[in-house]
Amino acid sequence: MKEPDFPDNEAQRIKDLHSLDILDTEPEERFDRVTRIAKHLFDVPIAVVSLVDNHRQWFKSCIGLPVRETARNVSFCGHVINDEGPFIINDATKDPRFLDNPLVMGEPFIRFYAGVPLVYHNQSKLGTLCIIDTKPRELTMQQMAYLVDLAKVAEQELEATIQATLDPLTQISNRRGFFELSEKSMDYCRMGGFCVALAYFDLNDFKAINDKLGHKAGDEALQKFADLMASSFSDSDVFARIGGDEFVVFMSGLTEKVAEIAVERFRKSVERFNDEENRGYEIKFSVGIVVAKPSSDMSIDSLLEEADKRMYQEKCASK
Repeated sequence: MKEPDFPDNEAQRIKDLHSLDILDTEPEERFDRVTRIAKHLFDVPIAVVSLVDNHRQWFKSCIGLPVRETARNVSFCGHVINDEGPFIINDATKDPRFLDNPLVMGEPFIRFYAGVPLVYHNQSKLGTLCIIDTKPRELTMQQMAYLVDLAKVAEQELEATIQATLDPLTQISNRRGFFELSEKSMDYCRMGGFCVALAYFDLNDFKAINDKLGHKAGDEALQKFADLMASSFSDSDVFARIGGDEFVVFMSGLTEKVAEIAVERFRKSVERFNDEENRGYEIKFSVGIVVAKPSSDMSIDSLLEEADKRMYQEKCASK
């Protein structure tokens, strides 16, 4: 086994990493959404945002592993931060650097590994976005480009630009964050021949909640609506608050019928909240759903526009 070397700028790299004050913090949606999408897009059991500390690699977000850190000297990510671009191992059992690595010989039995360095201030490689499989595989050039794109999203979060992509009230994506993530998901679905669905939600009579109970209650309703979206839709779906009381969810690989079932499941969760919580208000919404086939040339903008029209039609019909 070959232990990873230390980068030439190791002292500055560690200083930059520690300056973020992010190590050993709780999981955050802004990083978890990146690993969820990576796991779904590449159909792998493990996806990680890893930060390489002095003697360990620590996982800010991790799907598929029961631990939050491993030793740096056995880490694959320790090798990535010495590379300029994607670091790909198609079959670790055939690579002399890794074939006797304890993470290959034992849990999690790594075979395939692909990692992209996360660069801070264009100088320090603080860690990686990586995907891992327990069987050998390869990535196409286009897939590698998608992985790099997702790594850029994780980089933006490390650069403390979270306010640009996350809604501060609900802690889900805002309009900009939604476009960044959904466009990447849409590209991948087209390449794989999958349908995509977009649902556009608008809360009914939301102004009345603010007028009757105050803005604190209105904010609470918005936060709860976002929480219900997070618990009702798939981990790989991209959901966001794109306006005052307007929300959207982008669903990968769903036909119109399945998308309608997903929205109906969400509707029932909202109805349960109304029945059980007794907050002095009820959350009600109108929704428009649009589905695009892989051959469609519809953009995220056009999907939003069409779903908005259908939502408005439903809203008018309910009055």
